[in-house]
Amino acid sequence: MRVVVDWDQCESNGKCEEVAPEVFHVAEEDDVLKVLQENPSEDLRAKVEEAVKRCPKRALSVLEE
Repeated sequence: MRVVVDWDQCESNGKCEEVAPEVFHVAEEDDVLKVLQENPSEDLRAKVEEAVKRCPKRALSVLEE
């Protein structure tokens, strides 16, 4: 799986980081979302899918590769 961010929609509000901090991080110094793992392992799938659901701007998606 590959995590995809629609940067035009993303507000870096950190909802994804709350659910999957192994994959997403919003740095305090610039308040910009960082994707720590673009291709997270399968054991993180449930967390990534929950992060996608919780994104208020629907800026996240998962592509199967």
